[in-house]
Amino acid sequence: MRLREDYRSLTGPEKAAVFMLALGEDHTAKIFEHMDDEEIMEISQTMANLGKVGASVVERLFVDFAEQMSSTNALVGTLDSTERLLKKVLGEDKVDSIMEEIRGPAGRTMWEKLGNVNEEVLANFLQKEYPQTVAVVMSKIQSDHAARVLALLPEGFALEVINRMLRMEAVQKEVLEEVEKTLRTEFMSNLARTQRRDSHELIADIFNSLERSVESKFMEELEKAAPDSAEKIRSLMFTFEDLMKLDPTAVQTVIRAVDKDKLTVALKGATESLRDLFFSNMSERAAKIMKEDMAAMGPVRLREVEDAQQYIVNIVKDLEARGEIVVSSGSEEDELIY
Repeated sequence: MRLREDYRSLTGPEKAAVFMLALGEDHTAKIFEHMDDEEIMEISQTMANLGKVGASVVERLFVDFAEQMSSTNALVGTLDSTERLLKKVLGEDKVDSIMEEIRGPAGRTMWEKLGNVNEEVLANFLQKEYPQTVAVVMSKIQSDHAARVLALLPEGFALEVINRMLRMEAVQKEVLEEVEKTLRTEFMSNLARTQRRDSHELIADIFNSLERSVESKFMEELEKAAPDSAEKIRSLMFTFEDLMKLDPTAVQTVIRAVDKDKLTVALKGATESLRDLFFSNMSERAAKIMKEDMAAMGPVRLREVEDAQQYIVNIVKDLEARGEIVVSSGSEEDELIY
């Protein structure tokens, strides 16, 4: 049996397996308690096939682990891992209540949370409530948000709310607590449930990360078996050619954020119009250099082009998630007025 002495050759699961074997049975058993069945199966299979690992490799692994634990970016928390941990120590009902609160729109207080709820969603809920309750809510949220919500309420109902607001004295603490309780139990909990990720969105993200040939094969089969789902997934997928929806400012932000060599490879396999979009948002000199680099590299493997294009798409998604760019849906509402 060969001795594993090259630390760099270890995969992630192998590092985890080595680490847990080195910790011993008691500690490993406690760690397994916090994993799901699939994770335990993967680590167990990796342990069984690990073979001998040199002492220097184990030492290097522990040093790396210690350094990562002292880094601010070492731990990653998710909704799923949080829920799993809570279920170890709390009852099901209590966990559901806490997770609904976490999944609901971000904010420390109920009024901050409401400020992050889409006005159409909020208006749709409030028009079923008493005008006095709505008046209290309107008086507690930001005025610009309240204005957008009022504009969406039926006119007669909105006027009644406004009249209640005009006659409203200081809201008693008991009334405020009752309104908050109503919002938390009847609105926020339902909102949290409905905002759990749509399965079509999940599949669209997975398909986005597949090789084109594999994605095309799956999509082809899905179109035969479930055409409606296939159409919805296709509409949710974001492809490299969708970068045509970016405005000039967003394109310039993307150019600054990406690796220039990967952008060159990605554009090598792009349509002429998409190339022109990027070239027109570079300096004349930078565009000239990139065109020369593209010509000089000769034929490029399709896989390399697809990998580079997926890298650019992932950067764009990350920039959009951070609010640094906006990807237009193509609707009139997204058009820019200059």
